[in-house]
This record gives sequence, structure tokens and C-alpha cells, in this order.
Amino acid sequence: MGEKIDSKAIGLDTGVALITWLTGAENLHYGLWDGLEVAAGNLRQAQDAYTAKLFSHLPRMPLRILDIGGGAGITAAKLIALGHQVDIVVPSSYLAGRCRENAPQATVHECLFEDFKGTGPYDLCLFSESFQYIPLKESLPRCLSLLRPGGKILIADCFRTEAYKGRKAEGPQPGGGHQVAAFRAALAQSPLIVRHEEDITDSVAPSIDLEQGFFNVLGLGLSRTQDEIRRKKPKLYWALAKLISAILSKRRRENLVQRLTANTRTSHAFRHYNRYLIVVLEKPEAA
Repeated sequence: MGEKIDSKAIGLDTGVALITWLTGAENLHYGLWDGLEVAAGNLRQAQDAYTAKLFSHLPRMPLRILDIGGGAGITAAKLIALGHQVDIVVPSSYLAGRCRENAPQATVHECLFEDFKGTGPYDLCLFSESFQYIPLKESLPRCLSLLRPGGKILIADCFRTEAYKGRKAEGPQPGGGHQVAAFRAALAQSPLIVRHEEDITDSVAPSIDLEQGFFNVLGLGLSRTQDEIRRKKPKLYWALAKLISAILSKRRRENLVQRLTANTRTSHAFRHYNRYLIVVLEKPEAA
């Protein structure tokens, strides 16, 4: 049996290309929409506001930072410009290449965080929308082993609320991440000290509406093309339909159609099923 296709990696790589075309910057994170009209033309400004919010939680002194899931290296480049030393962990070969291009002064480790062989000590472990992809049993303990005493973990990411009962019960819903309750249970078993926690769900939620709007535009184009082919080239239409059925399961086809044509992935649903938290944790000096 062949290797499983890594759809997450493909999605991230494609997302970088799309967001670069749309905004001129290779940012993969949500935007902070306070005071902004939710429109594609304001996405770059909203993402810059998010970065400013994230950086406001950094100590002022120069730090040795481990940027875990560092995207295309844009955040690392900004951190380096502020005088910090940055190592990046990123699993995608494409993104690793972009990191080396965008942040040439950073050290790039092309691997999963679970397989990272670095020894530290680091002053800060940074998770900017990457914490959700790492098992809780791995993330916090590994950070503890990599941080100096007094070092910090900065997490900015989605978490699932108690309202979310899983994909089978709720269907495909926006956002993602670990259950908030599971995260708090992991913290309770850890020596880490919670220095700050902030809920910015309402500020980032409009990003979902903007994303869904893009998919609906794409869906409209595909639907119109499908109708034209079905009316004017029926043999080609049925051949394409057969090919798609062979490639995608019925469930995946249904999910794709919903993604492109429905409007269930909304900021309202995001607020119901998710919390977007900024959390600062500290390793005790005695640990």
C-alpha cells in the first residue's frame, strides 16, 4: 500500500500561494478585524494587526526563539528584525524552502516538532496557529525540556469548545484545535505557570466569513462551468464525473460541494464551536 497523501501539507502549501497572490505577503494566520471592514482588500491590514497583537506579548530583551510551525518564515523574519535569534521547525519541504528564502538568518529544521532534535535552551517557544497540530502529550512536555528556567511559551491558536462533539456529530465546522477542557487538563498536570490568557475569538472570527466568501466565488465559477459542460459536452461531463468519483469518496465529494456552495462555515459558527486564545505560559525557575 502506498503512503497516505498528506492533505494538511498540501493545504498549507496551497494556502501560502493563495494568500501571497491576494495580499502580497506570505502570512498563513487569521486577521484581527477590530475596526476594519471585512473585505479582501483589508486582509493584509488585519493580519498585520494580528502580528502586532502577538508581538505585544514578547519580552523586550533579545530572545532565542523556537518558532514551531513557522509557516513561510514571515513571522521569523520580523522577529529577527527586532533583534531576536530564531530557529524554525516546519514539516513541509515547500514551506522550509520559503523560510530559508524569507528568513535567511534563521536556522530551519525541516521536521515535525515531535521529531525535533534540538536541545535548547530557548527563551521562548512560539506557536502561532500551530499548537493544534501537535498532540498535547508532546507539545507542552517537549517545550519544558527545551526552555531555560523562566522561559516562556506563547500560544495563539484555536481551541474547540464543549459545544463541539466531533465531526460525526457536528459535520465539518470552521476552526479546529484541541478541546479547551483537554488543554486545561494538560496544564493542570504541568508545572507551567499561566502568566496571561486572552480570548480574541470575536476579533478573529470575521476571517471565516472572508474565507467562505472566497470559496463561494470559486464554487460559483465551477458550478457554471459544470452546467455548460453538461449541456454542451455531455460525454465529457460524464467522463469527468466518473473520474472524480474514482478519485474522491462520496463523503469527500459531499464535503467539497458543501465547502464551495454552502454558507455554513460562518463567523457565528466559529464563535460557537471555537475559542481563539492567546496564552503565555512560564517554566518555573526551579524546574
